[in-house]
Amino acid sequence: MKTISQLLLVFFLILIYGCDQTVKVKVTGELKTWHKVTLELPAHYADEKSIPNPFLDCRLEATFTMDDRTYTVPGYFAADGLASETGATSGQVWKVHFSPDQPGIWDYRISFRCGKNIAVSDDPDAGNPLPLDGRSGSFEVESTNKNGRDFRAKGRLINTGERYLRHAGTGEYFIKGGADSPENFLAYSDFDGTYYGGNNQQRSGEDAPNAGLHAYEPHVADWEDGDPEWQDGKGKGIIGAINYLASKGMNSVYFLTMNVLGDGEDVWPYTDRNERYRFDCSRLDQWEVVFSHMEQLGIMMHVVLQETENENVLDGGYLDVQRKLYLRELVARFSHHNAITWNLGEEHGPVGWMEYFQSVDDTKRMADYLRKTDPYDHFIVMHTHPNPKNRAAYLPNYFSHESFDGPSIQAGNPYDSHQSTLKWIEDSREAGKLWVVCIDEIGQHWKGAMPDEADPAHDTIRQQVLWGNLMAGGAGVEWYFGYRYPHGDLSCEDWRSRDILWDQTRYAIEFFQNYLPFSEMENMDVLISYGYCLAKPGEVYAIYFTGEGVSTVDLRGASGQFDVKWYDPGKGGQLMDGTVTRINAGGLVSPGLPPDSDLNTDWVCLIRKK
Repeated sequence: MKTISQLLLVFFLILIYGCDQTVKVKVTGELKTWHKVTLELPAHYADEKSIPNPFLDCRLEATFTMDDRTYTVPGYFAADGLASETGATSGQVWKVHFSPDQPGIWDYRISFRCGKNIAVSDDPDAGNPLPLDGRSGSFEVESTNKNGRDFRAKGRLINTGERYLRHAGTGEYFIKGGADSPENFLAYSDFDGTYYGGNNQQRSGEDAPNAGLHAYEPHVADWEDGDPEWQDGKGKGIIGAINYLASKGMNSVYFLTMNVLGDGEDVWPYTDRNERYRFDCSRLDQWEVVFSHMEQLGIMMHVVLQETENENVLDGGYLDVQRKLYLRELVARFSHHNAITWNLGEEHGPVGWMEYFQSVDDTKRMADYLRKTDPYDHFIVMHTHPNPKNRAAYLPNYFSHESFDGPSIQAGNPYDSHQSTLKWIEDSREAGKLWVVCIDEIGQHWKGAMPDEADPAHDTIRQQVLWGNLMAGGAGVEWYFGYRYPHGDLSCEDWRSRDILWDQTRYAIEFFQNYLPFSEMENMDVLISYGYCLAKPGEVYAIYFTGEGVSTVDLRGASGQFDVKWYDPGKGGQLMDGTVTRINAGGLVSPGLPPDSDLNTDWVCLIRKK
C-alpha cells in the first residue's frame, strides 16, 4: 500500500516532468575505457532532508550493455551536481557513474522509481516510476589514452583466482605497498561538515568544530599547479599528501569511511554523526575529488567499512536497511574507480573479552550484498585481530565463500608475518579458493612502523614483514604507525616521517616487478637452511638472507648452469655480482657471498638459469 506522501510525490513529479520528453540525460566525462562516464539526470528537486528521503525512498540505477556485457550500476542524489564547490544540500541533479571496460557503442537504460525503502529493495518493480524511468540512449567509447601509473591506463584490479590482483586492461600483476595510517585519513578539516564527534576533551584544547582534524600542512607544498582543489583553495594538504606518497612509488592508502564510536570519532558519510539514512552530498563529492586524484596517480583505495567498536552500529550488526543503504551509497558514488579494496571491518570478528560482535553469518551476508551491489566485483577482504590463535579460530569460516577474497592481516608480532602469510595461502588453496594475502597492520599497537628518526634502518620490519610477506607469496603490505611516536595512527600529518621506509618498500616491489616471474613462483623455504626462498624450480630462485649468513641452496632437482646476482633490499638499485657469478645445479650449492662481505645485513640472491 502506498502512503499518501508517496502518491502525492509521484503525482507532482509526473505533473511536472511526466510528459516532457525534452528533458535529456546528459552523458559527461571522458568517453574512454576505464574512465568515469557519468549519466546526469536533470530530475526532480530534492534536499538532503527531504521527505520522501532521496537516498532511501528513491532508487536510480542504469543498465549498460554492449554485446554480451551487462553492468547494472546504482545511482545517487547529487544535489546541484556541483556540491564539492557549492556546498549544496539540495538540487535536481541525479548521477550514475560508469567505468566501461571495452571500446565501442554502449547502450544504457534507466530505472528510476520511488517507494518506501526502495533503494535497498531487490524487487525491480517496487514502488512507482519517476520521470526519466525507462529512458534509454547510447554513447561511443574509445580506448584509453592514459599511460604510466594512472589506473585508467591499466584497467580495473580484479581477482583472477591467483595470489595477486591483476589489472584487467594490461594483465599486469599488482603488489601493494602503502600507508595504513592515519586510519582516519578522511578526517580532514577542508571536507564540509567534518568534525570530531567524541567525548575525549583531551583531543584538542580548542572549541572549534574541526579542532583536532587533519590539515596535512606539511604536504601543502607538495600540491602542484593544476592539481585539484575546491572552494577557493581548499584541499591542498590532502592532495599534496597523495602526491608525496605517489612520488615514493607507493600504490595504496587504507582509510575508514565510518568510525562512529571507534577510535577516531571523526569520519562518516552522513549529514550528522547520529544520522544513518541521509548522506552529506558536498562532503562525499569532496571525497571523490581526492579518490579521483588517487586513481590518476596509481594509488588504490583501501576502503575500511567499520571498526571492531562499531560493528553493530548499523542494524545491530545485521544486514538490514541501514547497512544496505550505507554500502549502496558508497558503491554508487565510488565503485567506478579501477582500484578498490572493500574491507568488511577493522579488527573484525570475535575476540576474548568481546561478547558482542557481528556474527560470521551476518558478515557473510554483508559481503554477499556488497558483491551483488558492486557491478565491478572489486576485491573484498576482512581485517583481522593481531593474535594468530584468534585468526585460526574464525578465518576458516570464510574458506571458499564466494564473496570473500582474503584476509587483511594484523600481525601483532612482526616475526609472525612470514608464517601467517604462508598459512593462509596454503590453507585457502586446500579449501578450494586461493586467497590474496596482505599484511596491513603490525604490532605492537603502540609501536608499529616507527618514524625514521626513531628507527632509521627499519631492519626488523623490512626483513620480517615486507620481505616476509612477499617471499611467502603474499601480495604486499601497508604500514601502521604506533601511537607512542610522532605522527601515529590517528595523529599523522606528515608521511615524510617514514621517508626511508617508503623507499625500502619500493625497492622490494621493484625487485619483484623487474626481475621475477613472481606469479609463477611458489614459496620453497625447504630448499635453504634459513631465510626465505621463492622459486620456479629449475628456472629461477629468489633467496632472501636475513643477516644470519648465507646458506647452501638445494638444486638437486634442477640441471644446467645458473647465473648468480645479488640485490640490496635496503638500498635498491641494480643487480650486482658477488664472489660467485655462475653455479652448476644438481646438488647442494653455495651461491657465494654478496658484494658486501658484511653478512650482518640482509641480501637477496637471484639465481637464474642461463
